[in-house]
Amino acid sequence: MVFSSTTFLFLFLPAVLILYYNPIIKNLAFRNAILIVSSIFFYAWGEPFFVLLMLVSIMLNWLFGLGVSRFRDISISKAKLFVALSVIVNLGMMFVFKYLTFTLENINALFSSNLDTLDIALPIGISFFTFQAMSYVIDVYRGNGAVQKNPFNVALYIAFFPQLIAGPIVRYQTIADQINYRKENFNDFSDGVYRFMLGFCKKVLIANNVASVADEIFGSSEISVATAWIGAIAYTLQIFFDFAGYSEMAIGLGKMFGFHFLENFNYPYISKSVSEFWRRWHISLGSWFRDYVYFPLGGSRVKKKSRLVFNLFVVWLLTGVWHGANWTFILWGLLYFVLLAVEKLTKFPEKLKFFSHIYTMLFVIIGWVLFRADSLSFAFDYLKTMFFVSGAEMFDSKALFFLDNYKFYLIAGIIACFPIAPKIREKIKINKNVYEFIASVALLITFIISLTFTIKGSYNPFIYFNF
Repeated sequence: MVFSSTTFLFLFLPAVLILYYNPIIKNLAFRNAILIVSSIFFYAWGEPFFVLLMLVSIMLNWLFGLGVSRFRDISISKAKLFVALSVIVNLGMMFVFKYLTFTLENINALFSSNLDTLDIALPIGISFFTFQAMSYVIDVYRGNGAVQKNPFNVALYIAFFPQLIAGPIVRYQTIADQINYRKENFNDFSDGVYRFMLGFCKKVLIANNVASVADEIFGSSEISVATAWIGAIAYTLQIFFDFAGYSEMAIGLGKMFGFHFLENFNYPYISKSVSEFWRRWHISLGSWFRDYVYFPLGGSRVKKKSRLVFNLFVVWLLTGVWHGANWTFILWGLLYFVLLAVEKLTKFPEKLKFFSHIYTMLFVIIGWVLFRADSLSFAFDYLKTMFFVSGAEMFDSKALFFLDNYKFYLIAGIIACFPIAPKIREKIKINKNVYEFIASVALLITFIISLTFTIKGSYNPFIYFNF
């Protein structure tokens, strides 16, 4: 069940809101129970079998958390053992369902063997809920939030439906107190509705329409240079508005129920260095790897540059692997490792001035081609076309067709990548209440238009469901 589906919009969400805000049910424990049952139903709607896997994960990590809490002040070695068990179980579960088939395929290719590759199905959102589960146990060990003795509270943290299947990755320390002590109010609820509508419009109007362009071009065998660039730009817009739109909807839904999640995107395409891009893109994942991998390895506060490079290598290799079981993701992660290592060692983006944004976006787009490609050979062929190496013609009828039929969505997407509205408000110094009224009316109209796309059953893929 996706947020931009009629089932979610007109059945699931209204039913959960009515039950949650039923005047008879005022006790927070009962309201939490409603959210837990709703979240399990939400996941089971699309994964009727793998919901059992998620429930097993919740129970095991609840036990690991209790073990950590019990021994943290008595025997640090035993507390660390429970943390290690959590990491092993969670990563082991991810490996079996996400990487085992890929590993066996590569063993067969490397050693000319004939192992059964098993072809294991991938549970939706496994990378997100396993990282949250590890965050819970590690944060309890570090003292960043009290242990949850009630397993249902752990279930709410891990399985809460707004962020369950495509993030953002909510850290336990962020909402540890909110589980038992939050207070819903009208301002949060109305702001949550606003954020949900904004994310919905980004997803339906921009991401879905440019997705049609990207999918058709990346699925073509012969394209011109211009068509290749249109496809790359379309995918660059699609992945941003798809994921940022989903994250915004998740943040909005959380606020409707009194939860405050941290922001996950901050205009990443205005960045003037790759380092800045990753401070603005998928912030929850970047901060997770920073706090649970990069800093424990020593981060950038190391004496030797070789150690700094090693730390970056580990983080970005894991970041690539986290995104999927394909060599394209691994190379994508290593590309960012190289770029970030060079930036940290040379500080050269600071010297580029005007060209720093062009340099950053060039490599971001190249990275998205790797990310989108089904294989390394396809990615290299596509990049060769983009950079005039393949001998393809400069312009063809496909480029003209996409520019003619999708120019509105492409232009709107590019404009929406920049913080134009806040800048306009600052310059014309419009009254805050007047600005918010105009923005709300404009958003409501845009939301209604977006609803018509959803009701008609327009193209509606979700990229990050694959992770």
